[in-house]
Amino acid sequence: MAIDLSLLDADQRVAATAPRGPVCILAGAGTGKTRTITYRIAHLIDQSMVSPNKVLAVTFTQRAAGEMRDRLRTLGIGGVQARTFHAAALRQLRYFWPQVAGDLPWRVLDNKFPLVGRAARAAGLAANKEMVRDLLGEIEWAKASVIGAEDYARRVSGTNRTPPADAEQVAQVYRLYEEYKTSPEGMLLDFDDLLLHVAGALENAPAVAEEFRSQYQSFVVDEYQDVTPLQQRVLEGWLGQRDDLTVVGDANQTIYSFTGATPNYLLNFSRTYGHATVVKLQRDYRSTPQITGLANTVISRAQGRAAGTRLELEGMRPAGPAPTFAAFDDEPTEAREVATQIRALIDAGTPAKEIAVLYRINAQSAAFEAALADAGILYQVRGGEGFFQRAEIREAIGALVSAARRTDLPDDPVAVARAALAPLGLTPSEPEGAQARERWQTLGALVDLIEEIVTTREANNLTDVLRSLRQRADAKQPPSVDGVTLASLHAAKGLEWDAVFLVGLVDNTMPISHAIKAGDAQIEEERRLLYVGVTRAREHLRLSWSLARQEGGRKSRTRSRFLDGIAPDLEVEKTPDRLSRPRACRVCAGPLGTPAEKSLGRHADCEPEYNEEAFMALKAWRLETAREAGHPAYMVFSDATLLSIVETMPASEAELLGVSGVGPVKVDKYGGEVLEVLRPFVD
Repeated sequence: MAIDLSLLDADQRVAATAPRGPVCILAGAGTGKTRTITYRIAHLIDQSMVSPNKVLAVTFTQRAAGEMRDRLRTLGIGGVQARTFHAAALRQLRYFWPQVAGDLPWRVLDNKFPLVGRAARAAGLAANKEMVRDLLGEIEWAKASVIGAEDYARRVSGTNRTPPADAEQVAQVYRLYEEYKTSPEGMLLDFDDLLLHVAGALENAPAVAEEFRSQYQSFVVDEYQDVTPLQQRVLEGWLGQRDDLTVVGDANQTIYSFTGATPNYLLNFSRTYGHATVVKLQRDYRSTPQITGLANTVISRAQGRAAGTRLELEGMRPAGPAPTFAAFDDEPTEAREVATQIRALIDAGTPAKEIAVLYRINAQSAAFEAALADAGILYQVRGGEGFFQRAEIREAIGALVSAARRTDLPDDPVAVARAALAPLGLTPSEPEGAQARERWQTLGALVDLIEEIVTTREANNLTDVLRSLRQRADAKQPPSVDGVTLASLHAAKGLEWDAVFLVGLVDNTMPISHAIKAGDAQIEEERRLLYVGVTRAREHLRLSWSLARQEGGRKSRTRSRFLDGIAPDLEVEKTPDRLSRPRACRVCAGPLGTPAEKSLGRHADCEPEYNEEAFMALKAWRLETAREAGHPAYMVFSDATLLSIVETMPASEAELLGVSGVGPVKVDKYGGEVLEVLRPFVD
């Protein structure tokens, strides 16, 4: 069937119809790169320039490969191989192995963790999960960078990487790991070994190379900015002296350098192939002009070589609302406000599955999970487990349960939690190593959550804190695929939503602290990560940050440097005094001593400023309502919201709607009952 090229815009058509040979498509976010490369493949086949079974298209995820195959089938094209690098290498190695290794048995190593752990112990290093994962990451980076164990220590010293242990010890772990994979019974090959063996076969076995190159004649590589030196070596082995290669990428979306990915091959493409066709795709069909305008502004501040290839996105959708910026006193307030805005979007017709909350590190999800659950909004965590399902949190809860059984600990749940979690990795300062840092951040987020529970008077001893934590965990299962998406910025790559909330945009988080220590190159990668986040949004985009981690905490955070000159200078949206962690008695302003006084917010003998009888009546009503519904009490109304209600003492649903933390859904569901409970206490 003839391919209808009229469905492409002018630039896409130039790329799709370029002659056989080297073609470089510089494709910005939302510019239709997948459509373009599938039409290019279809056009080459339609014009009899190449047979379908002689095309190999390489992507970076199985999802992308599947999407490419589906689109080709829609165009009436079958027989094209669309695979990831590793899937293509595995298929080829299975076919060519007898020619290069005879009858030596081998199999794919699915789980590297035990062997790396064994090597770590033999090298005198701790073999806890975080250390082993960090060592595994170093080995994977070295292999992707074509660095052997014998060269690791020397080569890593010339990079901005910080090994999780002494470089010589890491090299020893690397050597031992490679030794443990070989035995008289055969070889174990990890995924990087698949690429290494394929490259070696193509380079050293002429018969293998000749047979392969007669099979595949035309190559397409998606996300070319993310190839590693090892993947490039395989690609060059596939090509030989040929140049029938189409690559697609955007150097300003390079966000995986920690895995060994480099944009240099994309940046050097026109030098490598002096006669290459280079096409820029800059018409963005995903986002409104307001969002592409912000994206262009963010990346316009970039520095370094990749910045020289930046694309000027042109939003092709109808005009939409301008991106908004918001500053908050603290993270819980930021999370509650985000939940309120999400509820408003859902009520206005935006499907929950078309809304995402994106953050830099997974530990940031805790506050937003709690706020969404409190607002009765379903959500799913993408690219990782929900907060309470993470292994380190389950382990931490176990340590807190043990601590709660003791009678010799201070009456301060927060202090006890910090002490109990110190042996699990909650050290006074942030550790080195990506996995160790993530564990430290996640445990810290749990302590922050405990502090919030105590501050909002949901609990004032460790036993009650654990009960609240269990209720929160139960309320979040099972996750709903139709809910709001919570995801890290890395996990969001390649996805898009109608509405995106970019949260926690403060220095030392965006950019992340270890990138700041590493220097300009890593800071620029963080800027590109923010750019990727901005370009995930189709219509609504809201950026926010908070100056303190917890309510009443020290405002030590500063807005992300990436927003300087972009976001307006904002007045911080203050946390209402009644919700702040009290440092002094709310009545007499004297210092608070015991945890019970701090939880209550006043001395026991000071008269409260609000009607405590009404507050207790509301709590009793809430408990009964929650029991009947079968979910935790805070999902009806949080303690903070109940305090707001009794301080306001509304006499109508209209007045109740004006109370902080009460929205239309809650008024419709509980308004009449709340007013009935308050009626005896209203003057």
